[in-house]
Amino acid sequence: MTIGGFALTLFLTFLGLLAITFFIGRVIPIDPVLSVVGDRATQAQYEAARIAMGLDRPLWQQFFSYVGNVFTGDLGRSVSTGRLVAEDLSRFFPATFEMATLGILIGVALGVPLGVTAAANQGSWLDQVIRVIGLLGYSVPAFWLGLVGLALFYARLRWVGGPGRLDIFYDGLVQPVTGMILIDSLLRGEIDIFWNAVSHIILPASVLGFFSLAYIARMTRSFMLDQLSQEFVTTARVKGVPERVVIWRHAFNPIRVPLITVIGLSYAGLLEGSVMIETVFSWPGIGNYLTTALLNADMNAVLGSTLVIGAVFIVINKVSDVLYRILDPRAK
Repeated sequence: MTIGGFALTLFLTFLGLLAITFFIGRVIPIDPVLSVVGDRATQAQYEAARIAMGLDRPLWQQFFSYVGNVFTGDLGRSVSTGRLVAEDLSRFFPATFEMATLGILIGVALGVPLGVTAAANQGSWLDQVIRVIGLLGYSVPAFWLGLVGLALFYARLRWVGGPGRLDIFYDGLVQPVTGMILIDSLLRGEIDIFWNAVSHIILPASVLGFFSLAYIARMTRSFMLDQLSQEFVTTARVKGVPERVVIWRHAFNPIRVPLITVIGLSYAGLLEGSVMIETVFSWPGIGNYLTTALLNADMNAVLGSTLVIGAVFIVINKVSDVLYRILDPRAK
């Protein structure tokens, strides 16, 4: 695919996402005018606000106006915060991005070796243990695991920091640069704040990492079992190639390409599915922001958050596709 074709595909996909978010905002049973003027407004005030918001125009005109506003960075103003939604998202999204990134790193660092180990020891007790871990990752509710983690590692053992990104004492001491507290504290040379931020993020990131670990380990095991049954692996073993080399070079190399897609989708899922974790840990990310917006019927914030999450899915999917083609020239 050429660069122009890639850009066109990306644009059309994003345009489809805009259409979906727009029409969702029109069909859900929430009146955006009432969320602005309140339920005690007079009919005249209601109509004036409706006209000011452009809701009196035909639907197709509203859609093109919405698309034009989005492409100029105007997502409207949040009723909950009183700020522009774009400004809110630039403040809240880095916190989610930071936690989800650490979570996927944990998931990949543990999930891939566990999946390979399970496949290499198929049917053994080690394989059974790893499969049980994966099963727990699929079945345990995220909010329950987060609460148990807080009760044990924070309230009981005091090994980690509590809810939030920092202790109150450090809050506001680091001037935001990237919006990610770990990076910003290092850039400012605030080592104490960095380690305090680490103590706060490690538990929610580990909970997210556990869920991605389960998916990545399961898929890695499945891919590896398929490769280990191939004739070239049997031939390598007959030739006396060390088992470690057979597993990690001959069998693992071919599965790197499909693993890219698995990891990409898992990463996008963490960015989108961190709502419960952010609520439990009082994490000021986009998930928490979206939850608050829904409770307050703040449609501009809801649609803006949905749009950003969908755009992240699109970008990660396209990046995975590019990496797929780089690692496997046959895909071209």
